[in-house]
Amino acid sequence: MIGDMTDTVGFIGLGVMGSALSTHLLAAGFSVTGYDIDPVRLDAHADRGGLVAANPAQAAAGADVVITSLPSVASLNAVVHDPGGLASWTGPPLVVIETSTLPVKAKAAASYTLASRGIALLDCPLSGTGAQAARKDLVAYVSGDDDAKARAAPVLDAFTRGWYDAGEFGNGMKLKMVANLLVIVHNLAAAEALVFAERSGLRLDLVLKAVGDGAGTSRMFEVRGPLMAAGDYDVAGATTEILAKDSAIIADHATVHDIPMPLLSAAAVYYRAALAQGRAHQEAACVHAVLKNMGGLSVDHG
Repeated sequence: MIGDMTDTVGFIGLGVMGSALSTHLLAAGFSVTGYDIDPVRLDAHADRGGLVAANPAQAAAGADVVITSLPSVASLNAVVHDPGGLASWTGPPLVVIETSTLPVKAKAAASYTLASRGIALLDCPLSGTGAQAARKDLVAYVSGDDDAKARAAPVLDAFTRGWYDAGEFGNGMKLKMVANLLVIVHNLAAAEALVFAERSGLRLDLVLKAVGDGAGTSRMFEVRGPLMAAGDYDVAGATTEILAKDSAIIADHATVHDIPMPLLSAAAVYYRAALAQGRAHQEAACVHAVLKNMGGLSVDHG
């Protein structure tokens, strides 16, 4: 037992983010029963010391808390509704920490279904890249039932450096959309600044050091600026495909609520251009390459 809860945690979705989170849980002393549709990911989870389940409901067996880390609404629906999904759960009450970046409407539908099975779903998106997840440098935005938050707290502490109680269900994703909006815009701004610097004849190592030490810096300039300067887009902390998906989620929310989004609208063009150039699975820093091409600068990495 860890505190007043079982030391078994279920984990559904063992991709880049999920594998990092489950590794931290194992290191914290939890037994982690994992499920993923990819057998290679299941094998890797077993190699790290985790247990393997045949379906989502089996991953929840013996656990008080289950974590989901999923790429799409279709994946969430499958985890809930497919045979062996969480909607078939007949065991004791569960808390599901839903960490994916998905529309609030989709999460709310899953929450409604699971509540009838005694499962409390927390809307709990994470702020940070896969590389930050590996370092336990993530922040969680937790929204939903207060009792469920209390039950989830020891698990959240094991894989984040901190988490914020965002209040009622759905506020977690609203916070995440604010954070992602800034990431999307600041990432493009960093790329534009470096192209401007290079076309002006400045050394990029000097730019990164001097600007990074001044008022013009940003987290994206510091994290992705060195990748842009090196033309290193192959090891993705967050891919262009992910940021394009996040952009669409924000845009849809803004349309429903009549929110003007001039900077998001402008930035989205360049992420779509990166997708059109076959850069979907590259690190999102590759928007720098898109701008370099437009600016007549050579691009060493495709």
